[in-house]
Amino acid sequence: MNTTLLIFVVLYLLGTMAIGAWAGTRIKNTADFAVAGRSLPLIMVITTTFATWFGAETVMGIPAKFVAGGLHAVVEDPFGASMCLVLVGLFFAMRLYRMNLLTIGDFYRQRYGKGVEIFCSIAIILSYLGWVAAQITALGLVFSVLSGGAMAPWQGMVLGTVLVLIYVIMGGMLAVAWTDFIQMIVLIVGLSFIAWLSADLAGGGGKVLDLAQSKEWFKFFPPSDSKTPGMDWVWFVAAGITMMLGSIPQQDVFQRVMSARSADTARAGAVIGGLAYLAFAFVPMFIVASATLIMPDQVTPLLESDPQKVLPTLILTKMPLVAQILFFGALVSAIKSTSSATLLAPSTSFVENILKHIVPGLSDRQLLLAMRITIFVFTGLVLTYAIFMEGTPIYELVSSAYQVTLVGAFVPLTFGLYWKRATTQGAILSIVLGLGVWAVFLFDTAWGEAFPGQLAGLLAALAGMLLGSLGPQIVADNRHTA
Repeated sequence: MNTTLLIFVVLYLLGTMAIGAWAGTRIKNTADFAVAGRSLPLIMVITTTFATWFGAETVMGIPAKFVAGGLHAVVEDPFGASMCLVLVGLFFAMRLYRMNLLTIGDFYRQRYGKGVEIFCSIAIILSYLGWVAAQITALGLVFSVLSGGAMAPWQGMVLGTVLVLIYVIMGGMLAVAWTDFIQMIVLIVGLSFIAWLSADLAGGGGKVLDLAQSKEWFKFFPPSDSKTPGMDWVWFVAAGITMMLGSIPQQDVFQRVMSARSADTARAGAVIGGLAYLAFAFVPMFIVASATLIMPDQVTPLLESDPQKVLPTLILTKMPLVAQILFFGALVSAIKSTSSATLLAPSTSFVENILKHIVPGLSDRQLLLAMRITIFVFTGLVLTYAIFMEGTPIYELVSSAYQVTLVGAFVPLTFGLYWKRATTQGAILSIVLGLGVWAVFLFDTAWGEAFPGQLAGLLAALAGMLLGSLGPQIVADNRHTA
């Protein structure tokens, strides 16, 4: 057990809890708690949107997929994830900001009514199970590694989750924004230093790039010599749009962007944050590629058994203490920045878009209390889910999370903003067909292996919106003409 390293990590966690306590003193109402009072400057919007995706899968999940299949294997994240933020900034941020909404579910209520609001909010809330579980799983792995195996992964999950939960409950989105700002500085400095050390140990950055070139890790598009080139492209597109489009109607993305002090800040922060995420996501990939040169005898069996442990093993066996402190500080920063907002987001959606209809007439103070209680309950549920799913790769937990919102919430949001003829009937049919077709492909193995279920669900959702919106209008026009 590396006691010194463990102490530094615990002290770091306690420091972020202190920030949460300070932010809690500034929380006066639900707007402060949910969207930081719409007061964040550009630099903090950039860091908090950058932190949206820079979590456990970026540091450990993506590099593992990269060395297994190259850039082609990580089209979903970081490429799709980063483009999600860019698209939010270019096409959604300003329109939604000017509507002065507290949650993304509020849009569905204003545009389509309470029924669509509740259905979409439920889909959004359920999608967070896999996403938050991935972060909790990584926390368990970190504490297990730091304790030399003395702490079981599930015990690490519990400890890490409790520490994150405390400052989120106290400070809400304001605590998330401030801790994101500090944690992203730690992450960028820490991982940049590790990359520099790794390149030196590997014999220079050029050797690492030559290795990647020789192993064809830079190939991005489907292979041209495939027996089924058409279907390869279908699966490629389906993977890319899962997070690119499915993450757009997400409450955590909405909260981070809507916390900006102006519409222009919201737009610029999302675009810059998305591009920064794409650029910096290559750093952990570079480090893991370096590890295959630095310790080939250890990397080979790890890639076969648990590739997510390659990076922690490199740091603990080949790096000095200062690098270990910086790495685990950066790793914990990445995990906490993502998990904190993803604990806050579904809880806020539940209170604002579901509980208010079940128990109408709640005061703002009562709603604020309900949000904090819901965070506690949701955290308990997702912690249980993470422990139950222990052993599932982090990347897979994340990628499966956003198929729900892709097929159930993306089409009603986009058409509601940009198509005046979109109706409530169209939105309902879109949700029903999208989720229904996706579920068929999910549970029918033969169909799911023949065609990507999330793409089938998206196409069905598009058809449902068009048929549900235009069908009654066409019928009405024909009757009027007759």
